Order: sequence, then structure tokens, then C-alpha cells
Amino acid sequence: MDYRFSSKVNRLQSSAERDIMKWTGGKEIISLAGGLPAEELLPLEAVREAAGRVFKNGSGVLQYGLTEGYLPLREQLGQRMASKGMPVSPDEMLLTTGSQQAIDLAVRALAEPGSAVLVENPANIAGLQVFHLNGLHVIPVECDTDGMIIEEAERLIRQHKPALVYVVPTFGSPTGRAWTTQRRRGLVECCRRHGIPIVEDDPYGEIKFDANAHYPTLFSIEGKAGGGVVLYTSTLTHTVAPAVRLGWVMGDRDVIRMMAKAKQAADLQSSALDQQIVDQLLRHFPLDRHARKLGKSYGQRMQHMQSLLRQLGMRDASWAEPQGGLFLWLKLPEGLDGEALLRCAVMKGVTFVPGSTFFVREPIRNTARLNYTYTSGERMAAGIARLGEAISEFVARS
Repeated sequence: MDYRFSSKVNRLQSSAERDIMKWTGGKEIISLAGGLPAEELLPLEAVREAAGRVFKNGSGVLQYGLTEGYLPLREQLGQRMASKGMPVSPDEMLLTTGSQQAIDLAVRALAEPGSAVLVENPANIAGLQVFHLNGLHVIPVECDTDGMIIEEAERLIRQHKPALVYVVPTFGSPTGRAWTTQRRRGLVECCRRHGIPIVEDDPYGEIKFDANAHYPTLFSIEGKAGGGVVLYTSTLTHTVAPAVRLGWVMGDRDVIRMMAKAKQAADLQSSALDQQIVDQLLRHFPLDRHARKLGKSYGQRMQHMQSLLRQLGMRDASWAEPQGGLFLWLKLPEGLDGEALLRCAVMKGVTFVPGSTFFVREPIRNTARLNYTYTSGERMAAGIARLGEAISEFVARS
């Protein structure tokens, strides 16, 4: 049969990160590409014990659940968010299948096809995929090391009247930057003036290298859910496990109600079994202590990666040292094309994500996103050495 595919899926660019994971699977290739956690740090035993406690409750645990999510877990997450300066009630929260679904549901609730959405430049590919699939007009806003440039954002808001602004202000992919508090306040005030919703995506905020550092969320700056402009979404993917596809979104209850309607059409509910396991996990597992352990370990791996990159002696290469999260954003020597370099790197046995995939338009091609959380020690040293070999060979060919 000659299938005719929808134009919106035909136009959708596949995730470079997921494609790299697929076509390197099973091969002896060192991955600096995916945003994968260190497997040895996953709380396997704690999750197993939590699942055991759930199944002791009988067959009822296998029944359908609420679209909005398991109420005891929403209450627990609400208490956790309140401790971080983000008070919400259960009906101001929706549990989702990862935070990417929360972005998709926000778009379905707030935007029409053809609406504009403002994003950071470069931007998180997960958000870009959602916006392109839903037919939104994506407008990049220039950023610097402090975050989104607010004057530019306001100019584009006046020009395009976007349906929403999407940002990852704390250790976002691909740059790993953390916005200053001034920039965070500036965006909230700007969007409040113009009545534009903000979708604040915070998948990496708890992975900070300095346990005492404070990065206020936009939601906490606004200080309320009811009538606010900020929708906040996060996930347990990076603090518990990627296999636990559980995220949550918080905001004005009318917006949450409309997102729940959209979720009914999408999947009725996220896994009720996973939600109950996570509920039991959070009741017995010291998540904050675990997050601090991750931050310490990943900070050491990041420092090791930086040391290895310096040893390569690449002229004109540069990066900003991340203060948390999973990624280092590398500017390659002038003239190097990240996509072409990747093909050479795979031949050497190492992968990364070319930076061009994160730009809406006019990509800066001599860029790359490197992940430092999945590999460590000698394996990371081997990966960076292979990358160096690829760069040297690529330069020699040029």
C-alpha cells in the first residue's frame, strides 16, 4: 500500500539525540550524546521496594486512575513544591507522562495552529518538536550567558503576539546555562504586562553542583498559581530514573483543567501503577539527599571532561562551565561543522549531538552538545581522546 502521511509529521525533524542512540545501539561506541544518567547511581533497590509495597495492596492497584493523576502523589509533590517556594493545591497540578507531555498539553490548551511561540536560542529540541508538530510558528529570542535578553523578548512579543513563551532557565539543554535572577524576574514581569503565558520547563534544576546555590524558578518569583502567567513543569527522569515516565505541571486551575481535557483525548491517564510506585518511593526514599549525591558526582564528571578537553589543545575552542545539569556546550574551532564532524567521530567510536539541531534558523554549525553524566573515568577519557582524533582528522582534511 502507498501510504500518505500527514504533512505535520512529514515536516517534523527527528530528534538527533534519539536517532544517535538508535543507530549506535549495540556497538562499542562511547556516547557523549544522550542525556542519560549514570546507571550505577540509579536507585534500583529503592524502586524495587516501593513496587513491592504497592503490590501488597492487592489487585486494586491495577485499576484505572484519574486523568489528573493519583491524588496522594499530587499531594506529596505539592508539599515538595511548597518547600521550594511554589505552593499549589492538588487541583492546580496535573501528572503527565514525562514533562514533554506537559509541554504538548500546554500547547493544545493555549495555542492554535499558526500561533507564535517564543523560545531561547538555541532551544531544547524536545520543545521544538512539540511546537513543530502542533503547527506553531517558532520565534527564537537571542540569549547571552545571563539568559534570555528581555528587551529582545519584549520586542518580539509586541511584534508577534505569541500564544506562549517556552524557557528552560536552569541548566537547560543544550547550553547548560543558568539565568540570573534579574533575567528571571524580567521575563515574568514582561509576560505579566503583556498577558502572555510562560511554560517553564525545569527537568534539570535539582542537579546542581553547589548544593547551597539557589536558582529561583519563575513560578516561585511569581509566587502563586491562581491567575498567574507561569506554568511550571518538571520530571523525575533525572533524579529517579528515565524509565519512570512521570512528570507534573502546575499552574492556574483553569489552565490545568483544560490541559486535563486534552490529556483525556491523548491517553486518558498516565500509568496509575507508576504513580503509585513513585508515591511509595517518595514516602521512604531520601530524594533530596540523592539529588545532592547526583550533583556531587556529576560535578566531578563535568570537571573531568573540562580537564580532558583542555588537554586536547584545540585552538579557538571554548565553552562556559556549567553549574549543574547534564550538558556542556562546546564551541568548536571556526570552520568545523558539527554534523560533518559527527560522521567522522562515529568512525572513531564516539558520539555527540551536533549543535545545529538546536537552532530554529541560522544555526551556528561549529557547536556540539556533550553529555558528561553517563560516562566517567577511563571511558570518558577514551571518548574525549576519540573526539580529539576526529577533530584532528577533520581539520587535516579541510
